[in-house]
Amino acid sequence: MRKMSKILSLCLMCLSFVCAGSVFAGDTIVIKGSTTVLPVAQVASEAYMKMHPGVNISLSGGGSGNGVKALIDGSTNIATASRFIKPDEVKLAQEKGVYPIPHRIAIDAIVPIVHTENPVTELTTEQLSLIYQGKIENWKEVGGQDLKIIVVSRDTSSGTYEVWEEKILHKAKVTPKAQLQASNGAVFQAVSKNRYAVGYIGLGYLNKSVRGLKVDGIEATAATALSSEYPVARPLFMFTNGWPTGTVSDFINFVVSKEGQDLVKKEGYVPLF
Repeated sequence: MRKMSKILSLCLMCLSFVCAGSVFAGDTIVIKGSTTVLPVAQVASEAYMKMHPGVNISLSGGGSGNGVKALIDGSTNIATASRFIKPDEVKLAQEKGVYPIPHRIAIDAIVPIVHTENPVTELTTEQLSLIYQGKIENWKEVGGQDLKIIVVSRDTSSGTYEVWEEKILHKAKVTPKAQLQASNGAVFQAVSKNRYAVGYIGLGYLNKSVRGLKVDGIEATAATALSSEYPVARPLFMFTNGWPTGTVSDFINFVVSKEGQDLVKKEGYVPLF
Protein backbone atom coordinates (compact mmCIF):
# COMPACT_ATOMS: atom_id res chain seq x y z
CA MET A 1 0.00 0.00 0.00
CA ARG A 2 2.84 2.36 0.93
CA LYS A 3 4.58 1.49 -2.35
CA MET A 4 1.44 2.34 -4.36
CA SER A 5 1.15 5.65 -2.49
CA LYS A 6 4.73 6.55 -3.40
CA ILE A 7 4.12 5.69 -7.05
CA LEU A 8 0.98 7.85 -7.09
CA SER A 9 2.86 10.75 -5.53
CA LEU A 10 5.59 10.49 -8.15
CA CYS A 11 3.00 10.48 -10.96
CA LEU A 12 1.32 13.59 -9.59
CA MET A 13 4.65 15.36 -9.28
CA CYS A 14 5.28 14.74 -12.97
CA LEU A 15 2.43 17.13 -13.78
CA SER A 16 4.37 19.98 -12.19
CA PHE A 17 8.09 19.24 -12.30
CA VAL A 18 10.16 18.42 -15.35
CA CYS A 19 13.69 17.37 -16.11
CA ALA A 20 16.41 19.91 -15.45
CA GLY A 21 18.36 21.23 -18.43
CA SER A 22 21.00 23.74 -19.38
CA VAL A 23 20.19 27.29 -20.40
CA PHE A 24 21.82 28.38 -23.63
CA ALA A 25 22.53 32.01 -24.56
CA GLY A 26 20.64 33.03 -27.68
CA ASP A 27 17.85 30.52 -27.10
CA THR A 28 14.30 31.48 -28.09
CA ILE A 29 11.18 30.01 -26.48
CA VAL A 30 7.86 30.38 -28.29
CA ILE A 31 4.72 30.22 -26.13
CA LYS A 32 1.19 30.26 -27.60
CA GLY A 33 -2.30 29.56 -26.31
CA SER A 34 -4.66 30.43 -23.48
CA THR A 35 -5.51 34.06 -22.68
CA THR A 36 -6.28 32.88 -19.15
CA VAL A 37 -2.70 31.68 -18.68
CA LEU A 38 -1.32 34.73 -20.52
CA PRO A 39 -0.80 37.00 -17.45
CA VAL A 40 1.12 34.24 -15.64
CA ALA A 41 3.18 33.42 -18.72
CA GLN A 42 3.89 37.13 -19.23
CA VAL A 43 5.23 37.86 -15.74
CA ALA A 44 7.13 34.57 -15.63
CA SER A 45 8.72 35.30 -19.02
CA GLU A 46 9.75 38.80 -17.96
CA ALA A 47 11.30 37.51 -14.73
CA TYR A 48 13.06 34.64 -16.50
CA MET A 49 14.52 36.83 -19.26
CA LYS A 50 15.79 39.25 -16.59
CA MET A 51 17.58 36.31 -14.95
CA HIS A 52 18.84 35.03 -18.34
CA PRO A 53 19.50 38.06 -20.60
CA GLY A 54 20.56 35.83 -23.51
CA VAL A 55 17.16 34.11 -23.69
CA ASN A 56 14.26 35.51 -25.72
CA ILE A 57 10.67 34.44 -25.04
CA SER A 58 7.98 35.12 -27.66
CA LEU A 59 4.46 35.08 -26.18
CA SER A 60 0.97 35.24 -27.71
CA GLY A 61 -2.63 34.31 -26.81
CA GLY A 62 -5.37 33.11 -29.14
CA GLY A 63 -7.00 30.46 -26.96
CA SER A 64 -6.15 27.02 -25.60
CA GLY A 65 -7.25 25.25 -28.78
CA ASN A 66 -4.98 27.41 -30.90
CA GLY A 67 -2.09 26.75 -28.53
CA VAL A 68 -2.52 22.98 -28.83
CA LYS A 69 -2.77 23.31 -32.63
CA ALA A 70 0.49 25.26 -32.63
CA LEU A 71 2.18 22.54 -30.57
CA ILE A 72 0.97 19.89 -33.02
CA ASP A 73 2.14 21.82 -36.09
CA GLY A 74 5.48 22.60 -34.50
CA SER A 75 5.13 26.40 -34.38
CA THR A 76 5.46 26.66 -30.60
CA ASN A 77 7.67 25.18 -27.88
CA ILE A 78 5.03 25.54 -25.17
CA ALA A 79 1.25 25.50 -25.53
CA THR A 80 -0.60 27.13 -22.64
CA ALA A 81 -4.08 25.79 -21.89
CA SER A 82 -6.83 26.43 -19.37
CA ARG A 83 -8.19 22.91 -19.89
CA PHE A 84 -6.75 19.46 -20.45
CA ILE A 85 -5.92 18.24 -23.94
CA LYS A 86 -8.77 16.45 -25.74
CA PRO A 87 -8.62 12.84 -26.99
CA ASP A 88 -8.97 13.92 -30.63
CA GLU A 89 -6.10 16.38 -30.17
CA VAL A 90 -3.94 13.61 -28.70
CA LYS A 91 -4.79 11.36 -31.65
CA LEU A 92 -3.93 14.06 -34.19
CA ALA A 93 -0.70 14.85 -32.36
CA GLN A 94 0.42 11.23 -32.31
CA GLU A 95 -0.37 10.90 -36.02
CA LYS A 96 2.11 13.73 -36.60
CA GLY A 97 4.72 12.33 -34.24
CA VAL A 98 3.98 14.80 -31.46
CA TYR A 99 3.56 13.59 -27.85
CA PRO A 100 1.99 16.32 -25.67
CA ILE A 101 3.12 16.27 -22.04
CA PRO A 102 1.10 18.30 -19.47
CA HIS A 103 2.75 20.46 -16.83
CA ARG A 104 0.33 21.84 -14.27
CA ILE A 105 1.41 25.38 -13.38
CA ALA A 106 -1.50 26.91 -11.39
CA ILE A 107 -5.13 26.59 -10.29
CA ASP A 108 -7.85 28.94 -11.48
CA ALA A 109 -11.55 29.61 -10.96
CA ILE A 110 -13.96 30.77 -13.66
CA VAL A 111 -15.98 33.62 -12.16
CA PRO A 112 -19.32 34.88 -13.53
CA ILE A 113 -19.28 38.68 -13.61
CA VAL A 114 -21.84 41.48 -13.90
CA HIS A 115 -21.76 45.27 -14.03
CA THR A 116 -21.13 46.98 -10.68
CA GLU A 117 -24.62 48.55 -10.79
CA ASN A 118 -26.28 45.13 -11.05
CA PRO A 119 -27.70 44.21 -7.60
CA VAL A 120 -27.41 40.44 -8.19
CA THR A 121 -24.62 38.98 -6.04
CA GLU A 122 -24.96 35.24 -6.65
CA LEU A 123 -26.43 32.67 -9.02
CA THR A 124 -26.79 28.91 -8.91
CA THR A 125 -25.20 26.67 -11.52
CA GLU A 126 -28.72 25.89 -12.74
CA GLN A 127 -29.56 29.58 -13.16
CA LEU A 128 -26.30 30.19 -15.02
CA SER A 129 -27.01 27.26 -17.30
CA LEU A 130 -30.49 28.55 -18.14
CA ILE A 131 -29.20 32.09 -18.70
CA TYR A 132 -26.51 30.88 -21.08
CA GLN A 133 -28.98 28.68 -22.95
CA GLY A 134 -31.28 31.69 -23.35
CA LYS A 135 -34.04 30.17 -21.20
CA ILE A 136 -33.79 32.92 -18.57
CA GLU A 137 -33.77 36.28 -20.36
CA ASN A 138 -34.57 38.87 -17.70
CA TRP A 139 -32.68 39.75 -14.52
CA LYS A 140 -35.94 39.90 -12.52
CA GLU A 141 -36.19 36.09 -12.89
CA VAL A 142 -33.06 35.71 -10.73
CA GLY A 143 -33.72 38.46 -8.19
CA GLY A 144 -32.50 41.43 -10.19
CA GLN A 145 -34.06 44.40 -11.93
CA ASP A 146 -36.56 44.20 -14.77
CA LEU A 147 -33.86 44.35 -17.43
CA LYS A 148 -33.00 42.14 -20.38
CA ILE A 149 -29.93 39.92 -19.84
CA ILE A 150 -27.12 40.38 -22.37
CA VAL A 151 -25.13 37.12 -22.47
CA VAL A 152 -21.39 37.48 -23.08
CA SER A 153 -19.44 34.28 -23.73
CA ARG A 154 -16.07 33.10 -25.01
CA ASP A 155 -15.58 31.67 -28.48
CA THR A 156 -15.26 27.91 -28.98
CA SER A 157 -11.44 27.91 -29.30
CA SER A 158 -11.25 29.00 -25.66
CA GLY A 159 -10.36 26.53 -22.93
CA THR A 160 -12.34 28.70 -20.53
CA TYR A 161 -15.41 28.26 -22.74
CA GLU A 162 -14.94 24.49 -22.82
CA VAL A 163 -14.71 24.23 -19.03
CA TRP A 164 -17.78 26.48 -18.73
CA GLU A 165 -19.59 24.32 -21.29
CA GLU A 166 -18.79 21.19 -19.27
CA LYS A 167 -19.39 22.44 -15.73
CA ILE A 168 -22.22 24.93 -16.28
CA LEU A 169 -23.94 24.09 -19.56
CA HIS A 170 -23.36 20.32 -19.34
CA LYS A 171 -22.75 20.29 -23.11
CA ALA A 172 -25.92 22.28 -23.92
CA LYS A 173 -25.60 24.98 -26.60
CA VAL A 174 -25.03 28.63 -25.79
CA THR A 175 -27.85 30.89 -26.96
CA PRO A 176 -27.24 32.22 -30.49
CA LYS A 177 -27.94 35.71 -29.07
CA ALA A 178 -24.72 35.57 -27.01
CA GLN A 179 -21.95 38.04 -27.75
CA LEU A 180 -18.82 35.94 -28.34
CA GLN A 181 -15.46 37.36 -27.26
CA ALA A 182 -11.95 36.15 -28.05
CA SER A 183 -10.33 36.74 -24.65
CA ASN A 184 -10.86 37.20 -20.92
CA GLY A 185 -9.99 40.86 -21.34
CA ALA A 186 -12.62 41.34 -24.04
CA VAL A 187 -15.31 39.72 -21.84
CA PHE A 188 -14.24 41.94 -18.94
CA GLN A 189 -14.49 45.09 -21.06
CA ALA A 190 -17.89 44.13 -22.51
CA VAL A 191 -19.42 43.50 -19.07
CA SER A 192 -17.83 46.51 -17.37
CA LYS A 193 -19.48 48.81 -19.94
CA ASN A 194 -22.95 47.21 -20.00
CA ARG A 195 -25.16 47.03 -16.90
CA TYR A 196 -27.38 44.43 -18.62
CA ALA A 197 -24.53 42.00 -19.27
CA VAL A 198 -23.24 38.81 -17.67
CA GLY A 199 -19.96 37.14 -18.57
CA TYR A 200 -17.28 34.87 -17.11
CA ILE A 201 -13.53 35.32 -16.67
CA GLY A 202 -10.56 33.69 -14.98
CA LEU A 203 -9.99 34.66 -11.34
CA GLY A 204 -6.78 36.49 -12.22
CA TYR A 205 -8.70 39.01 -14.35
CA LEU A 206 -11.17 39.93 -11.62
CA ASN A 207 -11.06 43.46 -10.15
CA LYS A 208 -13.42 46.07 -8.73
CA SER A 209 -14.50 47.35 -12.15
CA VAL A 210 -16.96 44.44 -12.29
CA ARG A 211 -18.75 42.33 -9.67
CA GLY A 212 -17.81 38.68 -9.32
CA LEU A 213 -20.80 36.51 -8.40
CA LYS A 214 -20.92 33.66 -5.94
CA VAL A 215 -21.90 30.33 -7.49
CA ASP A 216 -24.15 28.05 -5.44
CA GLY A 217 -23.44 30.36 -2.50
CA ILE A 218 -19.66 29.88 -2.74
CA GLU A 219 -17.25 32.73 -3.45
CA ALA A 220 -14.34 32.11 -5.80
CA THR A 221 -11.19 32.40 -3.68
CA ALA A 222 -7.77 30.77 -3.59
CA ALA A 223 -8.94 28.46 -0.81
CA THR A 224 -12.22 27.38 -2.45
CA ALA A 225 -10.53 26.88 -5.83
CA LEU A 226 -7.69 24.81 -4.36
CA SER A 227 -10.11 22.62 -2.40
CA SER A 228 -12.46 22.33 -5.43
CA GLU A 229 -15.30 23.55 -3.18
CA TYR A 230 -15.94 26.29 -5.73
CA PRO A 231 -17.85 24.52 -8.52
CA VAL A 232 -16.01 26.06 -11.49
CA ALA A 233 -12.35 25.56 -10.53
CA ARG A 234 -9.78 24.06 -12.89
CA PRO A 235 -6.00 23.54 -13.27
CA LEU A 236 -3.94 25.53 -15.78
CA PHE A 237 -1.33 23.84 -17.96
CA MET A 238 1.71 24.26 -20.13
CA PHE A 239 2.12 21.47 -22.72
CA THR A 240 5.35 20.45 -24.41
CA ASN A 241 6.16 17.96 -27.17
CA GLY A 242 7.67 15.16 -25.09
CA TRP A 243 9.67 15.80 -21.94
CA PRO A 244 11.29 19.22 -22.32
CA THR A 245 15.03 19.74 -22.25
CA GLY A 246 17.42 22.69 -22.13
CA THR A 247 15.98 26.16 -21.78
CA VAL A 248 12.35 25.07 -22.16
CA SER A 249 12.76 22.65 -19.27
CA ASP A 250 14.51 25.27 -17.16
CA PHE A 251 11.74 27.82 -17.83
CA ILE A 252 8.94 25.45 -16.80
CA ASN A 253 10.88 24.48 -13.69
CA PHE A 254 11.09 28.20 -12.90
CA VAL A 255 7.30 28.62 -13.29
CA VAL A 256 6.60 25.82 -10.79
CA SER A 257 9.37 26.91 -8.38
CA LYS A 258 8.71 28.93 -5.22
CA GLU A 259 9.64 32.13 -7.06
CA GLY A 260 7.43 31.29 -10.03
CA GLN A 261 4.47 30.35 -7.83
CA ASP A 262 4.84 33.63 -5.97
CA LEU A 263 4.30 35.33 -9.34
CA VAL A 264 1.21 33.14 -9.91
CA LYS A 265 -0.22 34.35 -6.60
CA LYS A 266 0.68 37.98 -7.32
CA GLU A 267 -1.28 37.80 -10.58
CA GLY A 268 -4.41 36.71 -8.71
CA TYR A 269 -4.27 33.00 -9.54
CA VAL A 270 -3.93 30.09 -7.12
CA PRO A 271 -0.41 28.63 -6.67
CA LEU A 272 0.15 24.90 -6.53
CA PHE A 273 1.60 25.07 -3.02
